[in-house]
Amino acid sequence: MPDDKLDLLQGTLDLMVLQTLDSMGSQHGYGIARRIEQVSGDLLILNQGTIYASLVRLQQNRSISASWGVSENNRRAKFYSITKTGQKKLARQAENWGRLSAVIGRFFRPASEGSPE
Repeated sequence: MPDDKLDLLQGTLDLMVLQTLDSMGSQHGYGIARRIEQVSGDLLILNQGTIYASLVRLQQNRSISASWGVSENNRRAKFYSITKTGQKKLARQAENWGRLSAVIGRFFRPASEGSPE
């Protein structure tokens, strides 16, 4: 993997999938992956196996549901939607990630920028 690409921490892909579905509505797997790549500024590149493993996990824990439909190029595709359970999970995890990233950010700020003495 090139140095300019980012590694994902455990659980972050599931969170990004939930956020994508929450903000964009029902999407097929390829569309979800492309949107995540786009939002990341192409710093994340997702292969099919990675995104579909996340979709299976999220279906198994009832965070998303799936139904068959027709894609924009007129092919049969499975479309995923966030569930109420998924929305609750997204809210909890987004809050946790916000707090965690703030704590980690403290370690990379110069000491003169308001860190407790």
